Amino acid sequence: MNIELPAELAARLARPLPGWAAQAPYQPELSFGRHQGPSPAHARPAAVLVLLYPHEDVWHLPLMLRTAGMPDHAGQVSLPGGVIEPGETSREAALREFSEELGAPAERIQVLGSLTPLYLFASNYMITPWVGAIDRAPRFRPSQREVDRLLEVPLGHLVDPANTSRFERSQRGLSFVAPCFCWQSERIWGATSMILAELVSSLADRSL
Repeated sequence: MNIELPAELAARLARPLPGWAAQAPYQPELSFGRHQGPSPAHARPAAVLVLLYPHEDVWHLPLMLRTAGMPDHAGQVSLPGGVIEPGETSREAALREFSEELGAPAERIQVLGSLTPLYLFASNYMITPWVGAIDRAPRFRPSQREVDRLLEVPLGHLVDPANTSRFERSQRGLSFVAPCFCWQSERIWGATSMILAELVSSLADRSL
């Protein structure tokens, strides 16, 4: 495991990001570039957290399968995150939502930087993704209301192109093909896969 990865990634995030060039290959069919924005004035500002942590000498990140009763993106795999509340920054919102949804404290998390904001037109969110790292695996206690299952995904699994695919999905009366990352029985697609694709691009040529 490359123990210098957080510092290397922080330095990379401080430079111009891969942006849309990395995100676009993972946009679902029929998106027509709308994730790139611009977002409407009434879009809801939101933030998510990509957290890197060591487990069994391998860098991992947590994702969550959202419960079927959630108002937005029910039953889909997502990063911890949510709406930015009045008076808080996107960074503060990402850390707060991480703690609320996955039940682990955020105080020891080192925030490394942010990825390119993404407009999620299906639910009208303008998302700022933040990347953080912590020196040991958190003790997760996922929210039963919001999290059906916690997915602890090795970072190297996402970097391997063999773990990507495409699948057909029907939603709101339309059928379309969506690129995805595959983990166990789950497909990671949509905005989550686009955010992770930019992270993977930012890790190019770096030892994990």
